[in-house]
Amino acid sequence: MTIRHVVSWKLASEDADERAAQAAEVARRLNALDGVVPQLLSISAGANVVLPESNWDVVLVADFDSVEALDEYQVHPAHVEASGYIRSVVSARVAVDFEI
Repeated sequence: MTIRHVVSWKLASEDADERAAQAAEVARRLNALDGVVPQLLSISAGANVVLPESNWDVVLVADFDSVEALDEYQVHPAHVEASGYIRSVVSARVAVDFEI
């Protein structure tokens, strides 16, 4: 069973330029986990480029072999480091995990 992990974030900054820079940095840090976190089958993160006044700012789509692999990813030191930055700039998070 493959698990797809989808997460979207709204960033806290009111300044559009700062929010765009932070969104790009969140995506960069997440995409840098490819090849570093062995549990990842695939990962893609990106900053929103359309309707910034209503869309969420950043999204992550990552695939794992199992729920256990997702759990191991969550505590991997490289993911923990990226998450620390993300938490420092985020106002809201939403996630869905489903089988594909």
